[in-house]
Amino acid sequence: MLHTQPVRSGQQIYAQGRDLVLTAQVGAGAEVIADGSIHLYAPLRGRALAGAQGDVRARIFCREFHGELVAIAGHYKVFEELPASLRGRPVQIWLEDDKLMIEESA
Repeated sequence: MLHTQPVRSGQQIYAQGRDLVLTAQVGAGAEVIADGSIHLYAPLRGRALAGAQGDVRARIFCREFHGELVAIAGHYKVFEELPASLRGRPVQIWLEDDKLMIEESA
């Protein structure tokens, strides 16, 4: 599912049964959810939840990371739990052995 408009505070976008591709920012207080992976080619300031129906292979790809909360298949991390060195950086987030992994991507 392709979404090209900004997602503003209070809005929620849900890609049922598929990946979600966003080309505009996800603002603070906004939420994007996908049963598959989330590909965000803009800043993430809100919440991103991939693998919403339990897909542990789902990933989150983000060009500029400032997310309030990220989750893969129900495994969550909030902004305060994430390394400060990754803020504002391009990242990839995935699940490995029931642990949410996050690293800078090229």
